[in-house]
Amino acid sequence: MILVTLGTQDKSFERLLKAIDKEIEKGNIKEKVLVQAGHTDYKSKNMEIFKEVSNDKLEKLISEASIIITHGGVGSILTALKHHKKVIATPRLSKYNEHTNDHQKQIVEEFGKLGYILPLKDLTKLDKILVKSKTFKPKEYKSNNEEFKKLITDYIEESNHTSWFNRDKFVILTAFLNLIIFSLLNLTNINIYLNFTISYIISCIFMALFKRKIPNNIITSIICFYLIEGLSLILLVDNLNINIILSKALINILVIIIYHFLIKEK
Repeated sequence: MILVTLGTQDKSFERLLKAIDKEIEKGNIKEKVLVQAGHTDYKSKNMEIFKEVSNDKLEKLISEASIIITHGGVGSILTALKHHKKVIATPRLSKYNEHTNDHQKQIVEEFGKLGYILPLKDLTKLDKILVKSKTFKPKEYKSNNEEFKKLITDYIEESNHTSWFNRDKFVILTAFLNLIIFSLLNLTNINIYLNFTISYIISCIFMALFKRKIPNNIITSIICFYLIEGLSLILLVDNLNINIILSKALINILVIIIYHFLIKEK
């Protein structure tokens, strides 16, 4: 059985599945093919595709597979190597909107140079890599290997492997909810600063209900953002006479920007 893993990356990698489908149609792949597709929405009569699977089930499938075909994610590659499997890895590319950048090319290249995997840089050559995999003997994986430590450190430091929207989408949603509540309360002619406080409290409750982890000290973070928004509202409405709703929208955008650049969630 061949297992294809696409990880949890929030972008589609349909290009790889099409290449595998083509090799099945050509008869170059005769084994059963299972696919952990993640966010890749792809239909195939030749492969058994599931979006997600529990860690235990994934471990079992990996242990049963003869070959692992995966993207260039460090986690996906290391998981397969820990099970001493032959791995064919191909990088997601930004030009196809498969990732935000091309760091996976470096990951695949480095793992290939070290002899741990078979790198697949060109999907049209999948058939040749499949033939090569029959005699390929991967280098033994060692978790404390200094080469791995350097590779993973470089990956973490140089690459933000989650898109900005996927990282900040909860904050964007909360800011949007905050603006809607503020706008509705404004229709009741409530005092603007009381309105601001009530809508802010409701937004914080929303975050708490969904167990959103706010970095550092939660109380400090909430107070800081409250002060930033409050002072900004005074400046825009009282001093610059900008429309209340427009001012609140601008403030929420400012908060999202501050959150994105100053608060790092990994």
